[in-house]
Amino acid sequence: MSQTTERMHELVDRLNRYRQEYYNENAPSVSDAVYDHLYDELARLEAETGIILSSSPTQTVGYQVVGNLPTVKHDIPLLSLDKTKSLREVISFLKGKAALLMLKLDGLTIKLVYEGGKLTEASTRGDGDVGEVITHNVAAFCNVPMTIPYQKHLEVSGEGFIHKSTFERLKNTLVGSDGRPYRNARNLASGSIRSLDAAVCKEREISFFAFHVLKGLDEFPGLKNSRDGKLLCLMEYGFGICPFQMLDGNISEEFLQGQIESVQALADLFDIPIDGMVIRFEDLAYSESLGRTGHHYHDGIAFKFEDDVYETIFRSIEWQTGRSGEIAPVAVFDTVEIDGCEVSRASLHNLTFIKNLELYPGCRILVSKRNMIIPHVEENLDRGNYQDMIPQTCPCCGQPARTYSRAGDKGRIVETLHCDNPECGSRILQRFVHFAEKKAMNIKGLSEATLDQLIRLGALKSYQDLYHLDRYRKEIIALEGFGEKSYENLIASINESRNTTFVRFVVAMDIPLIGRTASRILDRHFHSSLRELRLAALDRFDFTCLEGIGDIMSSNLHKWFRKPDHLLLWGSLQNELHFENGLDAQTSGEENNMNETTNNTFAGCTIVATGKLENFTRDGINAKIISLGATPGSSVTKKTDYLICGEKAGSKLAKAEQLGVKILTEQEFLVMLSA
Repeated sequence: MSQTTERMHELVDRLNRYRQEYYNENAPSVSDAVYDHLYDELARLEAETGIILSSSPTQTVGYQVVGNLPTVKHDIPLLSLDKTKSLREVISFLKGKAALLMLKLDGLTIKLVYEGGKLTEASTRGDGDVGEVITHNVAAFCNVPMTIPYQKHLEVSGEGFIHKSTFERLKNTLVGSDGRPYRNARNLASGSIRSLDAAVCKEREISFFAFHVLKGLDEFPGLKNSRDGKLLCLMEYGFGICPFQMLDGNISEEFLQGQIESVQALADLFDIPIDGMVIRFEDLAYSESLGRTGHHYHDGIAFKFEDDVYETIFRSIEWQTGRSGEIAPVAVFDTVEIDGCEVSRASLHNLTFIKNLELYPGCRILVSKRNMIIPHVEENLDRGNYQDMIPQTCPCCGQPARTYSRAGDKGRIVETLHCDNPECGSRILQRFVHFAEKKAMNIKGLSEATLDQLIRLGALKSYQDLYHLDRYRKEIIALEGFGEKSYENLIASINESRNTTFVRFVVAMDIPLIGRTASRILDRHFHSSLRELRLAALDRFDFTCLEGIGDIMSSNLHKWFRKPDHLLLWGSLQNELHFENGLDAQTSGEENNMNETTNNTFAGCTIVATGKLENFTRDGINAKIISLGATPGSSVTKKTDYLICGEKAGSKLAKAEQLGVKILTEQEFLVMLSA
């Protein structure tokens, strides 16, 4: 910021402080002569520069009140950015190109439009395409230029926010529209910026920092493709800009961490609320070439310190009996939008979790998306009125529900609720649902609702019955939503599933903890022979000698095969099916066309994948590892050759670094595959 505009900001702040002392506190700290001298200096500088700040005492226009907030469509969508918590992913994203490391301000995104040097419109981001007009409130902000010397069309985006110390001072004297105190500075800023009365907004001391020039300034030499150049130009016009640091694209994780800490120190020093960092490319032409999705631009990435939390109202618990008999609690709450998705339900895990949160209907809760994927209830803001909402009976069959205890992390005891009735309708239905799933027998089009109809009809008592539904042809055709065509499609899909694989069959058997990854490991070791696997289990084979199979999984295999009804199912169901040779290649989309090979760098290696990957699901990456002739590991040990790291790598990354295991980003893994 030039010395002149910096002096103007200083004068505005001092004069407003003196006005507060004189008019509201009846305790002026300077004489009228001093005040007048500073006032005249400010007026002179405004005339010389053409810049008038929103909170300038030279402007005597009163604050407006509007009846509603009109909407406006954004010509350039104000979209968000993709997110990560991994320094490694940030470096991979940079691809060696220069970028700006900026504070991720915790407020409300605003767009300002200037014509002929005057602010003509201000609006909120809204949903990215349509926002609300809040022009009347901008005059009440602390530091937005109302006039600037630039006479052409200019559009600027930035963040309206409230300094942390201001929030601490105001939070106990203000309440939101629900009559409750504001929980954080972001909520207070959002409500204040969208206030209908600018005088109310003025009391909240909204600040504004610009972080991007949407349109304008292209005619100046060297600015057309320079992000930081345009921001520095805005400073000359009196804008406060978001603090940033230039990054060379070729940097280490250690250097990036140091730069983040340096910029974060600025936020602490100047009392700025943030919830992470933003990294955006310096070259605007390159940025534009990267395009966008409907949700976010590809030219930047947000580095998050922690998951965003959203306040909502807890309403009730839904209890769902699963195929194992565990009755799972699901929180039902008022809908909140997180990362563009409406969320109204989240798992409550177990009884211990519910009791620790002290939940009761009507309490305020904080909800997040853990790792930006899974909805999670983080906190109860209104503790102290816990109500026991645990049912005494199974919500499906009505049989008594029993509480079981098991050991949790760090010696904790975890309580879960169970239905022990093997004939419980929900348990039976969910077993059939699992059997028909894509990862198991892959019976396409066989929905949970259809399975429920077939069970109620009496057509399904065992898995084998699925392959003999022709016995109930007339009854099925007569079911609601069915007909000749629907019946024929269903039978065709079931018959198609007869052609299956070792892996699908083992997954369909629903042996506890034996999913697709473990099934593929067994497939390779036992040469796709179900007979060899059965004999090994009955002979107490030590499955833990296989990388990726642990003690509990090994014990579950032994227990499962010791039950006569399981052995009967294992043998009789095979008579309905036709088995392919080799590995399972008909899994999710990213796994298609993966052929096993030993002619690659990874053949014979043990590879562990951790964190959220962009191009693979968890089963997908394990399938890819197996297809390379390698073994997917579940934990990092001395035998691990490679660790593939995605977002939120956590303890596995630390263990790999400790053991000296070769660490790869997902991008590095893919590059090695194509080499």
